[in-house]
Amino acid sequence: MAAADEKHFLPIPAVDSFLRSAVTASGVSSEHAEIIASALLLADLRGVDTHGANRLPGYLDRIRAGVVNPAPELVFVNKTPVLVQLDAQNGLGIVAATLATRKAIEVASTYGVGIVAVKNSGHFGMAATYLLEAVNKGYGAMVFTNASRSMPAWGSKEALLGTSPFAGKIRKALRRGETIPEGWALDAEGRNTTDPKAGLGGVVLPIGGPKGSGLAMMMDIFGGLLSGSSFAGNVNDQYKVLDKPQGVGHWIMVFKPDAFLDSQDAYYDRLETELKTVRQSEKAAGVDRIYTPGEIEADMERNNRAKGGFYFTTSEIDALNKTAEQWGSNVKLSL
Repeated sequence: MAAADEKHFLPIPAVDSFLRSAVTASGVSSEHAEIIASALLLADLRGVDTHGANRLPGYLDRIRAGVVNPAPELVFVNKTPVLVQLDAQNGLGIVAATLATRKAIEVASTYGVGIVAVKNSGHFGMAATYLLEAVNKGYGAMVFTNASRSMPAWGSKEALLGTSPFAGKIRKALRRGETIPEGWALDAEGRNTTDPKAGLGGVVLPIGGPKGSGLAMMMDIFGGLLSGSSFAGNVNDQYKVLDKPQGVGHWIMVFKPDAFLDSQDAYYDRLETELKTVRQSEKAAGVDRIYTPGEIEADMERNNRAKGGFYFTTSEIDALNKTAEQWGSNVKLSL
């Protein structure tokens, strides 16, 4: 019997097939299952495994509990030529956000900018999924989403704000039996902790101190307040509250990045200058390479695609196979 923390190589096609089968078994259409499988697979390929296939049991548990609609009828409502709203009808956030991004791209192709606000949604996985969809088509994008209470406003010890990049990593540490670095979380008594279970029972700390707290508020304002969804601490926790919808909101803005310049070539030239200047700036002691945002993940994706897959632990694979079995899917991941 393999140890719980032993790692196993999973080929990309096998994971894709597994995800599609499990998701369709839960009552999601094959079209929407393809969207979900692609998004989760992309997160794992880019090394963001906190938002990859390991999220599947949590998503499908909410369908089983009756608080996520596996087959919503999604209709876009034009508020102005460039402002569009989508009621996700308590469906899966990945589906709503993907379709919203595609709609924003469609609007931006005509007007130069397109904004889609999504209400009554759920956790939408890796935010880069939607940025990359726009960027790969030659557009710029900004994506906001809000989340359940996980961290305090600066100076408080009460969990109020969501959207911390540490929350998923803490759950990963708990899943793998690891500790977390100091400064990531406080326990229920407001004390610093390296125990992931204690951290999840307390609060996650904002990155960047008061600035991080302000950024979390911005996410809540755009994602929830402006979209018409839940906000100000009223988004429900996807793991702890299984008798109510989450009420997550998203705000997706897509725009033509060369709109104020002479040409698209001029935009790419200026962008290359920005990236090169950052990468070639003088390194601090002990630093071998300066990365720009998303570069590490892009390198990881290229490497994993070249290898044809990535690694999961025994316990992670067992949890995914158990979820698939519960839904009657006969496609399993092999150890």
